[in-house]
Amino acid sequence: MNTQPRRRIRVLVVDDSALVRHAITEALGRDPEIEVVGSACDPYVAREKIEQLAPDVLTLDLEMPRMDGLTFLRILMKHHPLPVVVVSSLAQQGSQAAMDAIEAGAVDVLAKPDGTMSIGGLADRLAFHVKAAAAADVGRGRQPEPGAATAALAGPGGPLDSRQIIVIGGSTGGVEALRRLLPRFPQVVPPIAVVQHISAYFSRVVAERLDALCGLEVREATNGGILRSGTCVIAPGDSHLAVEFVGGAYRAKLLKTPPIHHCRPAVDVLFRSAAEAAGPHAVAALLTGMGSDGALGMQAIRRAGGVTIAEHESTCVVYGMPRAAVELGVVDQSVPLPDIPAAIMKAVARAVPRI
Repeated sequence: MNTQPRRRIRVLVVDDSALVRHAITEALGRDPEIEVVGSACDPYVAREKIEQLAPDVLTLDLEMPRMDGLTFLRILMKHHPLPVVVVSSLAQQGSQAAMDAIEAGAVDVLAKPDGTMSIGGLADRLAFHVKAAAAADVGRGRQPEPGAATAALAGPGGPLDSRQIIVIGGSTGGVEALRRLLPRFPQVVPPIAVVQHISAYFSRVVAERLDALCGLEVREATNGGILRSGTCVIAPGDSHLAVEFVGGAYRAKLLKTPPIHHCRPAVDVLFRSAAEAAGPHAVAALLTGMGSDGALGMQAIRRAGGVTIAEHESTCVVYGMPRAAVELGVVDQSVPLPDIPAAIMKAVARAVPRI
């Protein structure tokens, strides 16, 4: 029997404010699985501390002297890839900085609360994101896709069934996955609803950036909004997203019910609602992410006769959520990320209920 204590996650805190460094260190220190091994006041000091301390994860501010955090992040990911959780007041402002940080290689982005000492209120969330970052393979999801087509796929070749709907869930690494997945869909496609574990300030920015990349219309979901063919709605941060079929069309329903798996929005809420509203007409895809959210919802879709697809371990930044669904035995196909759009469109074209 192995009695060796489990190695704690080593974290380096990078922020120009001594008060913030202390607050983050204190917040993370409450978790027995995490050890803050050091701190740095700017990227130049951080570079030295990385060599000395070999941290597993960095927390990183974006506004710092001598070199801004975004520039440092890009240099770091090019020369010394390391899981990074950005904690910045710029994120709270809902600026493009949050999306820029994800595109530069950050695993997650959190908003720094007003008042440095209020960071203690982020303790549980910050610890969760640090653990997810520690589990992340930062090399995955950012490498070129050898042989993968970049153009949009062909449409289904016939009229769409108005009952068809595509639902997608993701968490850690999911924003980058969506950037690679959604542009592959044709404009003639059933409505798409997405739950990505995301902060309230960030969902609008993600939707806008994805909309600019896609032939689809991508927008934040609104309560009661109609989900139309050729559109994709993203759950707003801090609201669950469900779908219902009313008057011959799918509509979004936003809920402020308690978090599930510590998450709001939660993938299980969307998937379960799709199972009830669409039954065998639902196609679900579960992407990279920490935890088990989405597995039970995928079970409901499969029991209702829908098609279930999970991202294959080989392309997941964190093989947590897809693994949970596979282990539950509710996945029809495990597919590498570049091939998921084709698998979904094949299911849409087939449109043959299993029950």
